[in-house]
Amino acid sequence: IGCSTDTCASNKASMIKADTIIKLTNVDGVYDKDPNKYSDAKKYDEISYLEVLNKKLCVMDSTSTTMCMDNEIPILVVNINNEHDLKKAVEGKKIGTIVK
Repeated sequence: IGCSTDTCASNKASMIKADTIIKLTNVDGVYDKDPNKYSDAKKYDEISYLEVLNKKLCVMDSTSTTMCMDNEIPILVVNINNEHDLKKAVEGKKIGTIVK
């Protein structure tokens, strides 16, 4: 059985008791369906781990999401392509989607 980079990140975050994981991706948050394919995709500002798992949303693999849930580590999803999004996330500004 292999593991993804998300699993490794979740495991490390758990080990160091991280406050949050910042997940950089090619969209600006978590959507109910792929916003690159569907113009009517709805973005979540906040969503629970269980909703992500039950709706099979592509945030992280299910092992990673479960590990974050079990260790109460929020996942902040932001766009890697937006120049200032990571800075805003680190500064604690409201951006992307928070999974908790």
